[in-house]
Amino acid sequence: MYNPQSLKAEEFIDHDEIMDTLAYSEQHKNDITLIRQILEKAKERKGLSHKEASVLLMCEDPDLNQEIYALAEQIKKDFYGNRIVIFAPLYLSNYCVNGCVYCPYHTANHHMPRKKLTQEEVRREVIALQDMGHKRLAIEAGEDPVNNPIEYILECIDTIYSVHHKNGDIRRVNVNIAATTVDNYRKLRDAGIGTYILFQETYHKESYEKLHPTGPKHDYAYHTEAMDRAMEGGIDDVGLGVLFGLELYRYEFAGLLMHAEHLEAVHGVGPHTISVPRIRHADDIDASAFDNGIDDDTFAKIVACIRIAVPYTGMIVSTRESQACREKVLHLGISQISGGSKTSVGGYYEAEPEDARSEQFDVNDNRTLDEVVRWLMEMDYIPSFCTACYRAGRTGDRFMSLCKSGQIQNCCHPNALMTLKEYLEDYAAPETAALGSALIEKELDNIPNLKVRGIVNDYLREIHSGKRDFRF
Repeated sequence: MYNPQSLKAEEFIDHDEIMDTLAYSEQHKNDITLIRQILEKAKERKGLSHKEASVLLMCEDPDLNQEIYALAEQIKKDFYGNRIVIFAPLYLSNYCVNGCVYCPYHTANHHMPRKKLTQEEVRREVIALQDMGHKRLAIEAGEDPVNNPIEYILECIDTIYSVHHKNGDIRRVNVNIAATTVDNYRKLRDAGIGTYILFQETYHKESYEKLHPTGPKHDYAYHTEAMDRAMEGGIDDVGLGVLFGLELYRYEFAGLLMHAEHLEAVHGVGPHTISVPRIRHADDIDASAFDNGIDDDTFAKIVACIRIAVPYTGMIVSTRESQACREKVLHLGISQISGGSKTSVGGYYEAEPEDARSEQFDVNDNRTLDEVVRWLMEMDYIPSFCTACYRAGRTGDRFMSLCKSGQIQNCCHPNALMTLKEYLEDYAAPETAALGSALIEKELDNIPNLKVRGIVNDYLREIHSGKRDFRF
């Protein structure tokens, strides 16, 4: 039976409940009265249940769909304003003992060269990322207890935080590694990580076990219950995600929201972020072999409905998606994107040779970070490199209480402007710098508190004179 308060994976992600939800949403996808009732509830900005959101996802009425998109865009503005947080992935190792059939790191792939960064190579990669302007990283590694033990991950985190190059600093490291123990999550917390991220890949247990035929990741319950262990280990912020294309998207959508409901019910804090990756071609992986792929319109509808259902969460879209697709979903709920990304082990410091490539997936948006920053500003978004909430202890329930009340914008907007100013001073091309300076000048008027506005003006002048790292 479905029980969001249970700590057992098959009870808080209950298959029968999902199937009932799919049947209910199919039955009511053209029920205009019900859909309008759900939209009215959504306007309260307190979220929706997985069943209510599934009805919106299945809605076929064009006018109602436009209302769904408009509401998603407004909710995103209400909670996150026009800020877009920017980060980059850093792949540490592609050694992996799992047999995941959709990932080129699977253990049976003898074509891809296996690589593991030394600490000196980590340092070089970090300097290259700092020279681009990045302040926030998401580290990635395959699951291999011999080559990538938790001690290696912790050493890499320590190295990343230790590198201070010119005006560059990585101020927050988020971690995307395999499900692990409570004790190891405590070690990650003590290392000062930001968000612990783990994609479920698929919530359909039978499909999950087929897609992960060998290795420790085969254990569906251990993987699905990882976020509970992470929170038990003291990690406040966790990030969910599914890999769309492996299973029916409607099933994954319901399971994802049920997982968010579970975290709220048990820990009082929902997911800090939700990622929405789609399966892509990579090395020996043919994405077309998976028959549950979704088109761009369906993808956009999923983003909009997640934003309405979980209004407080940060939503992430990576360089898996094209510029055109990313531009579309930015308006519908996305609040974080990667830029200038490499999905190989190494590659920021120097390009990989063609015969030794190690990308986890093909990148569809190959623009430089500066091009991404300029593109965002041309659409009147504020590219933000802010990490203030992590470092000020505004995590977990403290962040969520501020976010749900709308108060998070009182510090996020100024922090975004100041970190953008740092980027413009240190890294931007002249055209980008000119555009950014005009944007900052305009956005200062959107700080309602005159005292705060004055302080920000003072800080901006100090940044121009060479000082760094101001924050509210």
